[in-house]
Amino acid sequence: MKTNNKLIGHIAIFLAYSIFGFNIITCKNLVSFGVVSPIGIFFLRALGATICFWLVSLFLPKEKVDKKDLPKIFLASMLGLFLTQMSFLKAMIITTPVDAAIITTLTPIFTMFIAAIFLKEPITFKKAGGVGLSFVGVILLILNSVHTPNGVEHSHPLGLCLMICNCLFFALYLGAFRPLVQKYGTITFMKWMFLFSMLIAIPFNIKEMITTDYTLLTSEFMWNLAFTVICATFIAYFLVPIGQKNLRPTIVSMYAYVQPFIASIVSIIIGMDAMTWQKILAAILVFTGVFLVNKSKAKDSQ
Repeated sequence: MKTNNKLIGHIAIFLAYSIFGFNIITCKNLVSFGVVSPIGIFFLRALGATICFWLVSLFLPKEKVDKKDLPKIFLASMLGLFLTQMSFLKAMIITTPVDAAIITTLTPIFTMFIAAIFLKEPITFKKAGGVGLSFVGVILLILNSVHTPNGVEHSHPLGLCLMICNCLFFALYLGAFRPLVQKYGTITFMKWMFLFSMLIAIPFNIKEMITTDYTLLTSEFMWNLAFTVICATFIAYFLVPIGQKNLRPTIVSMYAYVQPFIASIVSIIIGMDAMTWQKILAAILVFTGVFLVNKSKAKDSQ
């Protein structure tokens, strides 16, 4: 694989996970309003992204999808979008952003084993050590930087279990569907992904969409929703397949560690936290881990 392609992959996935980091806070705000349920928020995200991806596809050369691949794309949509986002949004009701961020660091570990099963990607000592080193760094960062503004907030065990499921679903998507992602253009693949996930959400959501009192939707809610739909859904999910095409699944999943750093930076900017030696040490551990995994030899030497 060319160095330039790898660089593009790293930039794309870094930006995507940076946006996901902001989205942890945004989604917590959305579910806290209590006006629209998690399935309703997911439907609005999927609807907005579906419209965006299909509109963009009209201005690009037409790419035909093999009928035999549609069931595979449907399954990818369930794992990479519907189940992943539903477990995340439901978890955010009963889980603190800090705890959610901690759990997301499990994604690279799940992905490493799943990639070994589906793609025969070897689990080297260097790779395992890199994942473990980054994991320690993130835990150190979170435990010493992010605090809730109004006292101590506790997570429900069910919320933590849902976040673990969220990580597992997305790891399965990253590890099992890379060949399918590489086969099609990003816009083509994502327009079908979001169409399927939106259609699945309709039966669970149609009653709420009809009965919701939309006059209760404040401007703050709409701004949060706009960020989630445009940035954390359309833009971020446009970037993820670019990373998948050019990087190994384990490398892609390693960027999950960017999310807690974004939460930390935001907390510092708004005065919730300050830079400490623990954060500096955590940063060194995390990015050293990413470096080790990136340098670890894979079966295809990518």
